[in-house]
Amino acid sequence: MQRTRTAWLFLAPMLVAMLLVAGWPLARTLWFSVTDTNLNDLAAGRFVGWQNYFGAYGLFGNAGYTEGFWAGDWGISIANTFKFAVVSVLLETAIGLGVALLLNQEFRGRALVRTAVLVPWAIPTIVSAKMWGWMLNDQYGVVNQWLVDWGVVAQKIAFTAEPAYALWTVVAVDVWKTIPFMALLILAALQTLPRDIYEAARVDGVHPLRVFWRITLPLIRLPLMVAVVFRLLDALRVFDLIFVLTSNSSATISMSGFVRREMIDNGDLGFGSAAALSLTAIIFITAVLFLRAARVRLAEDTR
Repeated sequence: MQRTRTAWLFLAPMLVAMLLVAGWPLARTLWFSVTDTNLNDLAAGRFVGWQNYFGAYGLFGNAGYTEGFWAGDWGISIANTFKFAVVSVLLETAIGLGVALLLNQEFRGRALVRTAVLVPWAIPTIVSAKMWGWMLNDQYGVVNQWLVDWGVVAQKIAFTAEPAYALWTVVAVDVWKTIPFMALLILAALQTLPRDIYEAARVDGVHPLRVFWRITLPLIRLPLMVAVVFRLLDALRVFDLIFVLTSNSSATISMSGFVRREMIDNGDLGFGSAAALSLTAIIFITAVLFLRAARVRLAEDTR
């Protein structure tokens, strides 16, 4: 009993801090989401219940989406976010795994190469987004100039402005920036693997690809899954990269961008709060489903 009291005593400051930092803003957001509060007059908000969620013109209502839910701005933002998250995480995981396998080999200057690989991840997102925005510009961008000089394209392309290219351009920039993060996490897992297994495989003459599929991948599967979960959760709340590169256009708007637009640009704090809570719920449900599916897969592989 005494140890329990002592534990709660030590935890009390942290719990109070969490309530102040996270609990109070969350409670306020929940309240605003069931009102029609406007940013210009917080005191004039009226209770409207679930209208911001399921009303005629709510997030998941019908009247606001004459061409279907996925044609509305909220539906488009959900689709854009998941397209961005799935494609970017898959590419980052695959390429990051390859980079980690290379960095795990013994070669001269390995420490220097490992440090250099981290440079894209070390650059702040806003800085890298502006840098790539200038490089991809259709008037003075060096990337477009190279493509024209090399005969790859006949005329310069507005990568961040044309709807057909904008989202995938953002994905490419995000992959460039985040590969080091995935490579570092996977490399940490590779460093913990026992060397005697690989020595035995080498002595037995096992092909390197077979060693990778039968030994390396199964042994790092759990750390790899953790890395994917962290990256997926981060990708689902993307905002800054898309906003800087494409100014939050309808072709690339994410769920976080939708929340920002409704709250700041339109001043609709109630509707924006409902979108913010819906975003949180969507990310939470996605994480739970992914972890459950991963747990089932891992359980099947251990049988």
